[in-house]
Amino acid sequence: MRVLLAFDKFKDSLAADAACDAAATALRKRHPDWSLDSCPLADGGEGFAALLTTAARGTLTSLTVTGPRGAPVEAQFGLVLWSRIPAAARTQLQLPSPLPDHAEIAVIEMAAASGLALLPPDQRDPWETTTLGTGQLLAAAAQAGAAAILLGVGGSATHDLGLGALSALGFEFVSHHGDNIRPPRPARWDQIERIAGKLSVPLPPVRIACDVSNPLLGRSGAAAVYGPQKGLKAADLPKLDHASARLGLLLCAHCHQPDSLMDQPGAGAAGGIAFGLMTAVGARLLPGFELVAAWLNLESRIAAADVVLTGEGRFDASSLSGKGPGAVVARALALGKPVHVFAGQVAARDARAGLSLHAISPVGQPLVDAFAAAGPNLTAAVARAF
Repeated sequence: MRVLLAFDKFKDSLAADAACDAAATALRKRHPDWSLDSCPLADGGEGFAALLTTAARGTLTSLTVTGPRGAPVEAQFGLVLWSRIPAAARTQLQLPSPLPDHAEIAVIEMAAASGLALLPPDQRDPWETTTLGTGQLLAAAAQAGAAAILLGVGGSATHDLGLGALSALGFEFVSHHGDNIRPPRPARWDQIERIAGKLSVPLPPVRIACDVSNPLLGRSGAAAVYGPQKGLKAADLPKLDHASARLGLLLCAHCHQPDSLMDQPGAGAAGGIAFGLMTAVGARLLPGFELVAAWLNLESRIAAADVVLTGEGRFDASSLSGKGPGAVVARALALGKPVHVFAGQVAARDARAGLSLHAISPVGQPLVDAFAAAGPNLTAAVARAF
């Protein structure tokens, strides 16, 4: 029996690779003769850089950068040889010209430097957070000689339009008194009169792995949809949206770009960093999960399996129509493979033949305890199912 373990992270409790390991522990004990293929998934957030770099046998570099509230954090970026990236993923990167096999692609995750998981709940506030550290990772990757940069933008703590990242790359945010405000946190945007400067570190082509279609502003914009989970108070939403529009116009004018970029689907990704990097450095957005699936050869690994296990923290109706485990379910069933979904909470109903849903948390277990025991709970649930 060949089993594919394709788990996403269990948010706030279990990384994707740890989830695969927990499921594998149960299967090795119950069925030591089975063949296991571990394929942790990433959506652009936590684990994105390490998972993709490891899958392509690349190298990870660690450095100290500025965290979302200014404290130093240790972050990594990966360097992967172009020749080791699957052909389908190379095509999806849509680079302007063919690269030699020895060229290196940098893989960066925004969450490592500017992520929500880096902050306790009482420190989450989009007025006070910055993407400066993400810009420092971009600069380090460029200085390391990367021929292109792939940036995953899931799990951000910020809503600064990527201006913090741009300040790390040479842009200046000038106050009424001529001071350079660095980092340009939204709480200080009212002091910014104009934008100056240009890239001090030449960047190679930047590609952003992104599965959201939100524009920068408005009812479906970055602040309205994602601000509350980053600590934004409802009463502050109009103020932040208005301030975002003003700074967005300043950036477009400085970079000689049309302000219609603020309306582009995906511009609101990760607090608007997608908009900032599109405007200032010509970054392009790519469908994140499709790229990850191609990078990991997910389709062929599903086809080779006899049964597929997947899961995440909460599996609901939106999961079945979305990315990650939902996409794994759709692909597995289309290929006639039985698929088992394990999640901390299961709020989806689906009677399709071949699909089994399993809630791993014991009935009545408090949420805080379920988070702490996600690994053992998953191992026990897989053991029961098999």
